[in-house]
Amino acid sequence: MSNGLLLILAHPDDESFMIGGTARVLADRGVRVALVCATRGQAGSVGEPPLATREALPALRERELRAACDALGVASLEILGYEDKRLAEAPLEEIRASLVRAIRRERPRVVATFDPNGVTGHPDHIAIFRFTHDAVTAAADERWLPEAGPAHAVARVVWPSPVEPWSEWRPAVLAECPGVDFVVDVSRAREAKAAALRAHRTQHVGVDWRWFAPAESEAILSTETFRLGWGAPPTVRPAPDLFDGL
Repeated sequence: MSNGLLLILAHPDDESFMIGGTARVLADRGVRVALVCATRGQAGSVGEPPLATREALPALRERELRAACDALGVASLEILGYEDKRLAEAPLEEIRASLVRAIRRERPRVVATFDPNGVTGHPDHIAIFRFTHDAVTAAADERWLPEAGPAHAVARVVWPSPVEPWSEWRPAVLAECPGVDFVVDVSRAREAKAAALRAHRTQHVGVDWRWFAPAESEAILSTETFRLGWGAPPTVRPAPDLFDGL
């Protein structure tokens, strides 16, 4: 049993935007971090100027994702290969089986995914939220997919807080914001998070203006916030650690 952190996300770069610093901090203290990415991001940007043809983009984005995972200390990466912007069309039983297998293989205490509105409203983000919650409950029920391994109950599901990191990063202010249940100091992992973000070279326009252009870039890169989706509540709000109280 790993008792680790499992990320279930939609696209390459979601991991670096959403939870990269926390992943690196946890990995550095010996917590196993694993990632399931549902697509290869083939509908994303090819870069400005272009770094790949549209046909070559999925393979390039996979390489970018693997480089980011190396920077963040992600121990296991599984790419499901569904079509970007059409993830909601994935066959339910098929993706449920894939995610249940991943949960029972990794046996995490904490799962991180998107919120019900997909943070940005992206249809793939909303779809992976739905698929993840379906799979987390199925993985805990031995009647579902017994061939996928022994049942496993996740202790806590988290997703990004409603506060965008580039709009507010001061811990004292964040502590007063509703929906901010965890404020994680990732300053020690700031360089690793920056390296992971920069590994997504095709997405550099969106990465740069959010993370590196602001004068407060170092502070923005140093704090990550999350909301408790369901499961065991932390002992305090906001808690400094996704595993608080577990």
